[in-house]
Amino acid sequence: MSHIDLLNQSDIRRKLDQCIHCGLCLPACPTYSINQLEMDSPRGRIALMRAAADGRIGLDGAFQEHIDLCLGCRACETACPSGVQYGLLLEAAKAALAGARGEGRGAALTDAAAWRNQTGDDTPRPSSLTSRISQAMQRFGLRELMPHRDRLRLLARGLWLYQRLGLTQIAARVLPKLPPALTTMEGMAPPVDLGYFDETRPAPAIGPRRGKVAFFTGCVQDAFLAGVNRATVRVLQRNGYEVHFPQGQTCCNAAALHSGDTAQAHDLARQNIDAFLRDEYLAIINNAGGCGAALKGYDHLLADDPIYAERARAFVTKVKDISEFLVDHLHNPPAGYVQARITYVDSCHLRHGQKISKQPRTLLRSIPGIELVELAQPDMCCGSAGIYNLVQPAMANQVLDSKLADVRATDAAIIVAANTGCYMQMVYGVKRGSLDAPVMHVVELLERSYANAT
Repeated sequence: MSHIDLLNQSDIRRKLDQCIHCGLCLPACPTYSINQLEMDSPRGRIALMRAAADGRIGLDGAFQEHIDLCLGCRACETACPSGVQYGLLLEAAKAALAGARGEGRGAALTDAAAWRNQTGDDTPRPSSLTSRISQAMQRFGLRELMPHRDRLRLLARGLWLYQRLGLTQIAARVLPKLPPALTTMEGMAPPVDLGYFDETRPAPAIGPRRGKVAFFTGCVQDAFLAGVNRATVRVLQRNGYEVHFPQGQTCCNAAALHSGDTAQAHDLARQNIDAFLRDEYLAIINNAGGCGAALKGYDHLLADDPIYAERARAFVTKVKDISEFLVDHLHNPPAGYVQARITYVDSCHLRHGQKISKQPRTLLRSIPGIELVELAQPDMCCGSAGIYNLVQPAMANQVLDSKLADVRATDAAIIVAANTGCYMQMVYGVKRGSLDAPVMHVVELLERSYANAT
């Protein structure tokens, strides 16, 4: 099968043909809102996919430029009256691009306009050698770091030392002279918490035991946001659940899918299914919107796998976002007073991918003393989008600046997130926008309330 044939499969063609070109997706699309270009809208990108599938255009040039510029936030799915599954179409397009790059086609952006989208200036676009180095670094991160929690934790320890030694002040003088992706990467780093919990044994329920659940720790979340994972486990314990940590679990595969590495995505999915289906659990809990959307997509991803298709369906029925689970299993509501004006930044893959938006808000409003102020555009992306803010920093920063203006208008004292990437992007946004508001996960605020009641 050629790479273009990935867009010509009958299932993909049916999904492409669902688009009726109504344009209701345009206002929901962050890149269209900024660029006002048809090809940077979901409708325009679907037109490009059709043209590529028909053989009218290649996978380089305009196709690569505009597909790569898509955040994959899936806000268009929520807006679409025809039910177009744009996320699955984008995965097919990314897989086709990844295959073409592997053969040496599309190795670099093909014109200065595309390079300006990345850098925000008129500097010459990089050589194909530079692009290949960038792609090699991306592949290294996806294959040699993210699936290996011990390596990520080692990296986190290095970052912790960097922060403790006060090297951020030196970096502030050096980073403006380096590629924008490095500035973003340094700015996204939260204060590293190395308080990893003991995963060799279950965390016991507090009070009456109501069942046992499995916890998906994540990769970047586990290494760099250990406090969020601790709060998640603690809140589950307080509500009567024994929390298990299945050994052998790995990265969810979201980053691999977003990069078009379908082989890696399949391998990671199979590894997680093997890890979590060794025992019976009431639910498989995750606390990151992007991870949850990927985990819930295993049944589609492995639908044609003769060994794993049925197991994938069984796995998916158990996967629950922490807010989704707690709303129905909040046996011990938070009672401690937390006086704070907060705003909640939706995870795109939680809101648009998993259709979960009310549950986090219900939990936040259950905390005594909390005043939740809604954003004017809660359905718009923050610009994180997996690794998008690293590979498309200029566009990501424009999207982030729009989100920051929305956040600033709420006058919130705390910014609440529900996804690893969003959390770290808002940490960067607070620095970028000079806001005086810490970033917290929903479960961290819940745990603060529980702690205040003791």
